[in-house]
This record gives sequence, C-alpha cells and structure tokens, in this order.
Amino acid sequence: MTSAQVDTEQTPEGEGYERGLGSRQVQMIAIGGAIGVGLFLGAGANIAKAGPSLIFMYALAGVIIFFIMRALGELLLYRPVSGSFAEYSREFLGPFFGYFTGWTYWLMWVVTGMAELTAAAIYVNYWFPHIPQWVTALVFLVILFGVNLISVKLFGELEFWFSMVKVTALIGMIVIGLGVLTFGFSSAGDTAAVSNLWAFDGFFPKGIGSSLMTLQGVMFAYLAVELVGVTAGESEDPEKTLPKAINTLPWRIALFYVGALTVILCVVKWTEFAPGVSPFVEAFAKIGIPAGAGIVNFVVLTAALSSCNSGMYSTGRMLRNLADSGEAPAAFRKLSSTKTPALGIAVSVAFMGIGVVLNYVVPEKAFAYVTSVATAAGIWTWLMILISHVLYRRAVDAGRLPASPFPAPGGSKCSYVAIAFLLFVTGLIAYDADSRICLYVMAVWAAALGIGWAILKSRNPHIAARPEQDFQKIG
Repeated sequence: MTSAQVDTEQTPEGEGYERGLGSRQVQMIAIGGAIGVGLFLGAGANIAKAGPSLIFMYALAGVIIFFIMRALGELLLYRPVSGSFAEYSREFLGPFFGYFTGWTYWLMWVVTGMAELTAAAIYVNYWFPHIPQWVTALVFLVILFGVNLISVKLFGELEFWFSMVKVTALIGMIVIGLGVLTFGFSSAGDTAAVSNLWAFDGFFPKGIGSSLMTLQGVMFAYLAVELVGVTAGESEDPEKTLPKAINTLPWRIALFYVGALTVILCVVKWTEFAPGVSPFVEAFAKIGIPAGAGIVNFVVLTAALSSCNSGMYSTGRMLRNLADSGEAPAAFRKLSSTKTPALGIAVSVAFMGIGVVLNYVVPEKAFAYVTSVATAAGIWTWLMILISHVLYRRAVDAGRLPASPFPAPGGSKCSYVAIAFLLFVTGLIAYDADSRICLYVMAVWAAALGIGWAILKSRNPHIAARPEQDFQKIG
C-alpha cells in the first residue's frame, strides 16, 4: 500500500455532514449514552432477580464494555468515519458482514427506541395512570421525530442538556443516599445501612446462577456507549474528543452504575424492589423527600426520551452509510437543507411506531420483548467491533496497515476476552425461556437479510466484490 493510499484511508470522512459536534457535546453524548432506561427502569427487575449481587454484575460487564470501547477507539483513530461499525466490518470481514452489521445496528436502535418509548409511557403513568401507554408512546414518538430534523449542532446541544439533567440527578441521588447512610435522616434513616448488602440472605441471595441470568439485562443497560463511534463523522476534532470520551468510561461506570446502585441498595433493602418500578423512584419514595419521587420520575423520563432521540440520530446515519455502499435504497443518501439524513430518520421513526402497537397489544410485556431483541442486536454489533479489531491488529503487526495513535491496552488480548464473554451472555439468553424469543427474532432477521443480500448481488455483483478486493489489499 502506498503512502498516498494510507493517507486517503486515514482521512476523516464527513461524507457531507456538518462537523457541528464540539468536545463538550461529544463528551455528554458519551456520558448520556451510558445512562439510559436499562439502568433507570430495567434495574428494578434485575434487583428482584439478583439482589445486591447486581452491583457485581454491572461492574463485571462494565470492564468488558471498556474493552469493547478501547477496541473501537483504536479503529476510530485509524480511520474515523460515520457508520463506523459497518465500515470496519466491511473492510476487515468482507462486504456481507458490513451489510449485516449496518442493518443490525439499525435494528438495535429501532427496538431500543421502542423500549425507550415504552419506558417513557410507564413513567408518565406514575402521574397519569388513566392515560393508556400507547397514547403516551405515540405522542413522544411524534415530538422526538420533529426534534430530530434539526441541525446536528442543535441535536448535540439538546443531548448535552438531556445528559446534564441525568448526570446532575444521579450525583444528587448518590449524595442524598450517602447523607441518609451517614446521618440517618429521613424515614429511611433507621433501616439504611451498608449491611443491607448482605443482611438479607447474603450478597447472592438467589444464587450465582440467578445473578448471572441478569447479565443480559445488564448488557442492555450499556447499549449506546458505542454511539460516540457514530458521531465520528460529525465531530469537530475526532482525534482529541473521541479518546477523551472513551477513556472517561471507567469512572462513568463506577459512579453512575456501581456507585448509584450500591448507595440505593444500602438505603433500601433489596427485597422492597419490584419489576416495572424504577429503583430510583422507589428509593426516593422510601426516603420520604417531598416530591422527591416525582422529581426522579421526571429525570428518568428525560433519560428515556434522550436515548430515543439518540436512536433516531444514529439510525438515520446508519441508513445513509448503507446507501453509500449500495446496500440500501439510494434515496437514503440525500441530506436535507440542514445536513441531516431526514428520509432515513423518517423511515426509522415509522418502524419505531411498532413499539406503539406493542404498547397497545401487550403493554405489560412490551419492555421485556424489545429489550431482549435490542440486546441480541447489540451483542452482534459489539462482536463485529471486536473481531474487526483483532484483524486490524494482525494487519498492523504484519506491517500491512498503519498503527492507530490510540492503541487498545493489551493489544487484541482484551478483545478475545470480551468476545468470550459476549458468547457466554448469548448462551444465557438461549437458556432463558423468557428472553429466548429474541434469538428466534434474530434468526428471522438473519434470513431476511440473507435474502436481501442475494437479491443485491444478483442486481449489482460488484457490491460483493469491491470490499473483498480492498480486504485482500490489506492482507
């Protein structure tokens, strides 16, 4: 490969987008992506299943997520592009994997959007129990669609403030919880104690097996941390902002997941939490702070809407990336006057509307169904990131590709560990009768994509040949 070719492949590709995301916005998008409905709502069901051991599960999964993000970071600084996961799969594994990963990441965000809409409807029911869930979900869907047609700079600003609300609230909850533990004030002060972490049937009250079964829900809570990769094509200075966003991930996980859950489970006994109720809302209700539970409910509602907003952002960009590669209708390549992929966003929102239907047909099961499908799609995306990283490192070690200025610690060793962990979680999903349905959905999805790929190849054979030639060139 010539030096000119290397320079071309390392050039950040804006692909016509406006580079309107500044450092503070990328930082907050990264932070906000790690604080979503999986933590605020999903943790309630997982606490009921695993008790205090859920803290350990979040910490364990957090280490794996850091491995994934450092692998992605190395690839992003090698070649920062919008639609990064599909691009790297296309480059290192071949055209079909790029096509499959792009569409599967799109599916992940569509069903995540459904989950967020479902959660938002549940939160609104806290104040207005007589309003049907599907009505609330539909209203939020329409509002966020309108918001998402603005410029990327305004999108980043909205996400900055959405994330600021979540971060401020979580820190406030931790401080208040520590105050209850230290000074014993509030109605929860008499029973709040660190010993609550083991006093009720131990740290693993329902056994290690039951705790491990929560890993699928825990991994769903971490979906969206990879969103910084999608912002690469619209970041003002990706070489500086992306490493900073990724390197701050460990303290974010330690504070917002492990720290917040530890404080809550010290303040309120784990036996008092139930599925379908946010543990944060429940904790403030137990503490007895006037309007505290209502305030927290507003915050978690903001979190759900923020995540759904991010989903609309990323699905539109991924559809455009697929269209650029000839793997989606060419109409998705067009940008609006504000440089947003408006058509891709509109189509994605239409599919998110299926979540509204689910809230009408099976409101009590809607959240569990869509989270399991989103987790399976997310696991595939993470696996593609990790495998692409392993192949990239092989090419670098052999001198066929330039080294990234942001190498992952341990080379590809940590990627192998993360791959094994994700395969283990997939096995847990297959073992659990309630979540197994997502694997059936993914099998149907894979068959549909396989048929689509066969049609694409028959109409345009060079789609399959071109990326494979590039892959041969890099080894």
